[in-house]
Amino acid sequence: MAAREQRGRLIQRPRGGAVVGRTTSGGTVHLVVAGTNQKRTVCDDDVTHTSNSDHPLRHHRFTSAPPPTTITTTLTDDSAANLIDKTRTLNHLLEIHAAILRHGLHQNPILNFKLQRSYASLGHLDHSTSLFRRTHNPNVFFWTSIIHAHALHAAHHPHALSLYAQMLSNADAVRPNAFTLSSILKSCPIEPGRALHGHALKMGFICDVYVGTAVLDVYARAGDVVAARKVFDEMPERSLVCLTAMITCYAKNGGVDEARAVFDGVGERDVVCWNVMIDGYAQRGLPGEALGMFRRMLAAKVRPTEVTFLAVLSACAQIGALECGSVHVATALVDMYCKCGSLEDARMVFDGIKGKDVVAWNSMIVGYAMHGFSKDAMELFARMRKLGVWPTDITFIGVLSACSHAGLVTEGRNFFKSMKDEYQIGPKIEHYGCMVDLLGRAGLLDEAYELVKNMEMDPDLILWGTLLAACRLHGRYEMGKQIAEWLVRSGLANSGTCTLLSNIYAATGNWDGVAKMRTLMKDSGVQKEPGCSSIEVNNRVYEFLAGDMKHPKSKDIYVMLEELNMLLKAHGYTPQTDIVLHDIREEDKERVLGVHSEKLAIAFGLISTKPGTTIRIVKNLRVCVDCHTVTKLISKITDRKIILKYWPRNLESVLPKLIHRLSN
Repeated sequence: MAAREQRGRLIQRPRGGAVVGRTTSGGTVHLVVAGTNQKRTVCDDDVTHTSNSDHPLRHHRFTSAPPPTTITTTLTDDSAANLIDKTRTLNHLLEIHAAILRHGLHQNPILNFKLQRSYASLGHLDHSTSLFRRTHNPNVFFWTSIIHAHALHAAHHPHALSLYAQMLSNADAVRPNAFTLSSILKSCPIEPGRALHGHALKMGFICDVYVGTAVLDVYARAGDVVAARKVFDEMPERSLVCLTAMITCYAKNGGVDEARAVFDGVGERDVVCWNVMIDGYAQRGLPGEALGMFRRMLAAKVRPTEVTFLAVLSACAQIGALECGSVHVATALVDMYCKCGSLEDARMVFDGIKGKDVVAWNSMIVGYAMHGFSKDAMELFARMRKLGVWPTDITFIGVLSACSHAGLVTEGRNFFKSMKDEYQIGPKIEHYGCMVDLLGRAGLLDEAYELVKNMEMDPDLILWGTLLAACRLHGRYEMGKQIAEWLVRSGLANSGTCTLLSNIYAATGNWDGVAKMRTLMKDSGVQKEPGCSSIEVNNRVYEFLAGDMKHPKSKDIYVMLEELNMLLKAHGYTPQTDIVLHDIREEDKERVLGVHSEKLAIAFGLISTKPGTTIRIVKNLRVCVDCHTVTKLISKITDRKIILKYWPRNLESVLPKLIHRLSN
């Protein structure tokens, strides 16, 4: 530490802030955290805390990430609680905790409770437990929170049981409540589960629907059908979760008839309930019943999930359903494979469908289009027309999207015109959106703007956003500014519009405009949606935000990022810092780019899967140019297939709902 301190000097801020010293020298930043007797030295690769206590802020390691959020110099109980509720990263939470200590708010039980719960939610049970141990006379809410945090993970359940025993045996014994019992029963093995069942009976909590369901689940997971049914029969009130747990118990232990009897008695079923029944039939070698149940599910307008399709695929494999005319089932599988990026599997299923209807053709065409396989989409459309299948409005969404990805402006114009002239299909707002995207990508902003102004219906924010993004892409800042400012004045702007306008101001060096937009967003309660990348590993979905450090493997992830950065630069990669629209130094811009959420997800995928495994990532916002370039290079360097897909959270209101039409 002494050697590092010689590389920079400490600058003291006025007392009252959490961080009272910060300066940079030779890639090293020195910080002093007020009120904690701690000094942090931030290097390009890590930060190490030094302290003489076992406080949660001790020995925490940070890896390069964007500059930390500044904490206000005046902190009240309410403002501290609000900051804790909004934090999403461990780095930020540690700074808030330091500020709470500095301002003498650490005795506030509400703040301590929120800190304890937030540390646990970010995956740092050690910090959460340390805070709990420092709490004087913790009440039932503190005990329940720490027990719940440990019970969520099977590996920590023995500790949860130990904490529960301590709660009951302390001198100031705390009486558990219903939520305490339902928490401790999560992931509970059968033997301690029986004891807890007895405890719930003794304390009168077994009638609580959550406790009763948790006890039933303990027996169901252990395969004790008789005990599970006894609990089920004695429950005065049964929730959908309880009913589904009983169905699961029967289905997994061979009692599909009993499971069906319970299923038929369920009033309003969710997708999980349907999945359990479909999978139960498939696993018991009853594929006809499984597919019949799947058709009923579609008819009930319940949207299938990947779990549904796995069960359906198993059933199809048992009877060769793809070759016996089950068009609806096969089309659903095509759609699922396309959305997962497995176009080869989707095409294999598609080619095996006998008597394809237009929905099946649409699924494959749209699948090719959404992944940029424009040539395949166009060839499939031509083949469809040759066979005499009449296209629908959905077909043209796929075809126009394919033209947009391939930059086929002339072909796109012709298709758009032929919709009405040849096929008598009136263009909808989705078709206009595809055309604006096509023209915008090609730099034909004036034509795109005229198309929007002359539409037969009012353009929505998604369409305006597409045009604004094109203005920013091609440097047409004046046009973009005029459109965005008009949307703001008209009260039509959303967070995306405000963010784009702020970015346009930043690109032109108008930092006053940036500040004005951020103030407007804050005053209006408009929050920018953070970029979030999701990746599935071992049947579990992990989400990452930019600069995220809440994952238990954060250290390994950032080490992998450092290795990738060296390999990328060896292959001629240069960070495209011009897309970072912040008034910060060049090296800080590189640091911001380096921890985008998709890069964290890719690094996690590389360290968590076997060599050669395909990495599939979904992001809720559009992928930036730098990440697009980096992803292609990483794919080449690691010899991995990487599928990085833009899938906005509001996509269901934008794209055609193919699944809901499968039952038609």
